[in-house]
Amino acid sequence: MESIYKSYTPEQYQELFSHFLVDSWSYSKVSSFARNEKAFEMQHIYGIYSRQSATTVAGNAYHEALQCYFMQKSEGKTLDLVELEACAFAYIDNLDANRWKLQKTTPTIEVCAKKATTIVSSLLKNFVTEKEVYEDDIEEILDVEVRCEEFLTVNGVDIPLPCNAKIDLVVRTKSGGIAVIDHKSKNAFTAEEELSLSIGVQAITYVLVYEARTGLQVTEVWFVENKYSQNKDKTPQVSKFPVTIDGNTRRLYEALLYEPLKRMIEAVSNPDYVFLINNSDNLVDMAELYDFWARTMICEVDDFNVEETKKELVAKRLKKIRDSSLEVVPPTVIKQFKANAEKFIQYDLSDKQMTQEEKIEHALRSFSVIARCAHTFEGYSSNTYLLEISAGVKVASVYKYRLDIANALNVPTVRFSSDMVIHEGKSYLSVEIAKKRTADLLFDPAELVDYRIPLGRDNFNNKIVWDLQNHSTPHALICGATGSGKSVCVRTIIEYAIEASIQNIVILDPKYEFLNYQAKGIAVVNEVEEIEATMKKLVDHMHELVRSGKHEKTLVVFDEFADAVANARSGKDLDVYETVTAYDALGMPKTVRQYVGTDKPLEENLRILLQKGRSCGIRIAAATQRASVKVITGDAKVNFPVQICFRVPKATDSMVVLDEPGAEALAGRGDGLIKSPEYDNVVRFQAYYKA
Repeated sequence: MESIYKSYTPEQYQELFSHFLVDSWSYSKVSSFARNEKAFEMQHIYGIYSRQSATTVAGNAYHEALQCYFMQKSEGKTLDLVELEACAFAYIDNLDANRWKLQKTTPTIEVCAKKATTIVSSLLKNFVTEKEVYEDDIEEILDVEVRCEEFLTVNGVDIPLPCNAKIDLVVRTKSGGIAVIDHKSKNAFTAEEELSLSIGVQAITYVLVYEARTGLQVTEVWFVENKYSQNKDKTPQVSKFPVTIDGNTRRLYEALLYEPLKRMIEAVSNPDYVFLINNSDNLVDMAELYDFWARTMICEVDDFNVEETKKELVAKRLKKIRDSSLEVVPPTVIKQFKANAEKFIQYDLSDKQMTQEEKIEHALRSFSVIARCAHTFEGYSSNTYLLEISAGVKVASVYKYRLDIANALNVPTVRFSSDMVIHEGKSYLSVEIAKKRTADLLFDPAELVDYRIPLGRDNFNNKIVWDLQNHSTPHALICGATGSGKSVCVRTIIEYAIEASIQNIVILDPKYEFLNYQAKGIAVVNEVEEIEATMKKLVDHMHELVRSGKHEKTLVVFDEFADAVANARSGKDLDVYETVTAYDALGMPKTVRQYVGTDKPLEENLRILLQKGRSCGIRIAAATQRASVKVITGDAKVNFPVQICFRVPKATDSMVVLDEPGAEALAGRGDGLIKSPEYDNVVRFQAYYKA
């Protein structure tokens, strides 16, 4: 039976959702509400989520690795243990510092990560050894990590909010049925009696939402537990508990699901509902929960992580809570309670009234590293803090506390300078922290001097330039992901080149981003075939200039050069033929195609222009989104002395471009790093902006 809410118009959905404090439900939300209403309110209405313990992180990393495994398995490839571990370790390494939960046994992020790595390694070894628990009954993989959001009918009732679910794995079994599979990592196996009683609600949620999404009928749900603590008796570490889904179990499990779901829906549709605290809930940090309760009495809606569409509803709710509370509890008492509650919460510098400089110093001091923030420089997208390291402290040892400093500052990550920074004749270790930008560094023609193309300004307010006159900096490589500021940087280079009166500007633009420059008399070439022909003409013209000893200012801007090279002709497509007249055995003329040579591929012509063009005034700015060693090879980087990198997804991408990590921690929108012979080390800068 299809839910009536599936036929609603967008206007009807907007009206429907305006009456609820949340926009969807899930098994985890229903389970959270049934266990502890106040914890549900804190997480799902106010957006305050507990940090993740090392065990939880290990479980998530295990899921990530199994997602990779079954994705590859569906394509006929089997990942080995090393490949699975690489996937899991990458998840742990990329977890934001402020997401880790520090505890007595794991007091630092470094210890947390070590514990998570140990646990997930054990889980993956178990999986690889005992994966037949999964595979012996799998005929075909249908879906991996599928996300569903569907309106459902539960126990005969249309639920007015969509169900959100992420299903680990769906397969067709060898018996012809369809099974939904849920991976679980455990320290100890769940008792079968407990599974039999409690698992049905989760199973039927997965079944209903997947069936609503696909129209397929699910016949069973497997809960596969992997126990990371080793069994001394050498019994299996991976256990499968299958739940059969037939007419009888459907009715039973839907009835079990409907009762808590109905209560949750009623609660989130009532802005005056009082969410109760379950003090017996050992899965929730009670001090954290009571701190949240106190905050609802004294804080405004903007102090929480409430979704924009729900802020008005929650603001009214907060006002009622505050008004009713203040009638019986004075504000001073509430604030004193909050202060007392904080004493029992895991120490968190974000709760303390400290400057950023003090937080950095304190975070390092907790690891016996004595350092002082001697200078602070505020940039557009980041701030730079110069650390004076105490005598006797190994500077190299400070680098490993990068995530601890990020945790103290409540930011995803921080960037250390690879070398010491000299300021006012003294050396310092530089720490850069991204921030929300409030102003743009606008394009200004007055910044141009001769042929020194302005790129932006660093946090010390020094102008960063690409000098077209300097023979050691002839060509520039520009890399960055979508939204990082790469294209805007390319545009400002073109604008400053026009201001510098460079007459011969050629733009190779396979993505059609710079067509407006045609109106300014600049050659803009878009199609790959035309780009190949233009590059060949440039190479021929360069040879003429070299032979004649002439020098000519030419700027070639090659946007998305990696895509153009990948789509250009190669192999036999480069062979050149001519139509000629030949004679057969009887002396009769006929027309034939005759091979006369081979064109150079686009990549080789680009390389020739890079290597030889510098001597006759040709300068190239080549840009790409793809920071891959297949695209930016060692030979290619040699030809680009100026390397500019805006934000990229991973530290390995930054390594490809700059030979060091850091670009993955940039803020985007023009926040960049540059490596050039003109500067002693890699410099962080804000690029100029021109629409």
